Amino acid sequence: MPGTADHIREKLITALEAAHVEVEDTSPSHCAASFKVTIVSSQFEGKSLLNRHRMVNACLADELKDIHAFEQKTLTPEEWDKRKSQ
Repeated sequence: MPGTADHIREKLITALEAAHVEVEDTSPSHCAASFKVTIVSSQFEGKSLLNRHRMVNACLADELKDIHAFEQKTLTPEEWDKRKSQ
């Protein structure tokens, strides 16, 4: 079903060859209107934060039409490892 946390997770894993994806439905009634995501992908290496977010937004262009709030953290595997070890 488009717009669900599982659908978004699978789409990001496939499109961005993500090593790790966390998707949290943060809408009050979990109605798939607000999401918080963390994406770890080697495709983000050498890219600015803006370009990383553009990559994610392009991947989820259809889904974002129905989402009211979308918070994203985009990390390279190296950045993710550093964050986990802190």
